Amino acid sequence: MNNRRNFLKNTALASAGAFLPLEILANLRTRVGANDKINVGVIGCKGQGWNNLMAFLKISEINCLALCDIDDAILNLRKADLAKSGISNPIMYKDYRKMLENKDIDFVIVATPDHWHCLQLTDALSAGKNVFCEKPVANSIAEARLMESAVKTSGKVVQVAQWQRSMQHFQDAVAFVQSGKLGDLLTTKTWMYRGNSVALPIVPNSSIPAGVDYKMWLGPAQMREFNKNRFHYEFRWFWDYAGGLMTDWGVHLIDIVLWATGVNAPKSVMATGSKIAFPDDARETPDYLNVIYDYGKFTMSWENIMGITGGLYGRQHGVAFIGKNGTLVVNRQGWEVIPEKVNGKELMEAVPLTKASDIGLDNHAKNYVSVLKTNDLTKLNCPIEAGVKVAINSHMGNVAYRVGEKIYYDESMGKFTSKNANKLIVPNYKNGWKLPV
Repeated sequence: MNNRRNFLKNTALASAGAFLPLEILANLRTRVGANDKINVGVIGCKGQGWNNLMAFLKISEINCLALCDIDDAILNLRKADLAKSGISNPIMYKDYRKMLENKDIDFVIVATPDHWHCLQLTDALSAGKNVFCEKPVANSIAEARLMESAVKTSGKVVQVAQWQRSMQHFQDAVAFVQSGKLGDLLTTKTWMYRGNSVALPIVPNSSIPAGVDYKMWLGPAQMREFNKNRFHYEFRWFWDYAGGLMTDWGVHLIDIVLWATGVNAPKSVMATGSKIAFPDDARETPDYLNVIYDYGKFTMSWENIMGITGGLYGRQHGVAFIGKNGTLVVNRQGWEVIPEKVNGKELMEAVPLTKASDIGLDNHAKNYVSVLKTNDLTKLNCPIEAGVKVAINSHMGNVAYRVGEKIYYDESMGKFTSKNANKLIVPNYKNGWKLPV
């Protein structure tokens, strides 16, 4: 037990990337009775799906019963990895629908490309499974609404992987904003300056890698020849499957503004952007995007740019709440309050930088398992409603950019006043797949 405490104490705590080596994880897991085991199946095992699973496996009751991926190489790698952590012979699937037939699975992790989330979450609910779903919860506004309705009808435990909500310093920062100490909120800013980005070279289409079910990977997306630029991690830069940095990082950061202020949908959204960092690379989504949301009493801006790290307030990414008395700035590393000054006098007391002290993804997994045990859905740190709200707001920013208009939203109708914008609300499923009802 002392070894466990010392290891965790010395582990970097500020991000979800603080993972235990598999061999150490195996030694830390304690035996639990068969009746106490909670069986998980993972859909999408390469990147964030694996990260999510590692967070859950730090909880001894969690047993990985099944893995599902369209790539044999990934399945075989993860099977070997699980053996190192003391979990042998998980059941392997290449079609998630077959996995959902397994009645021994208690919950599934959905960590596939964004265009699959709606189908896989709703199918999992129909199969009686609880779900831990990656963000953005949906790849379109219509899908998000359908998913929220399906979750509410099912009564199942669904958590969206916006794990910043489970970090203590984000909770403290939100509580400070809600205290009113900043004074009247004038505007808010969210940003990501992705300095580690490099150009994605254009490459020709190629043959499908051995062991990959490419047709299943495409699913409801448009049929195209295989191109490695659209596969695995890089899928997020193409509209068929995702929404660029807006739905990759924007969902995490915009969520904090929506959470702290309680707003729902903006009155209007306008956007400008282009490919200026890497104008000739293979990406479709803009590497520079600036979006302004008008919520009536205050505005919010989102800005992303690739290739540089010098973000606002000296932070590569973050959220700023700008009030009459001062500004609160928060990101994954910590939060602080910078007072406003009038005639040299500070209008409020400064709050020095409070650094992050925990691991958000680990906390998020613990929160989810706790709710699985109690079935008290009010205790979820990120219920479906929160995931849907920020997904819709983020997609609105992309819609404004794609149609090149300032768009106005009628929340009561669930539509924009722009015909062009309304065309992007509902996705056009292909290859025989149908939008869930």
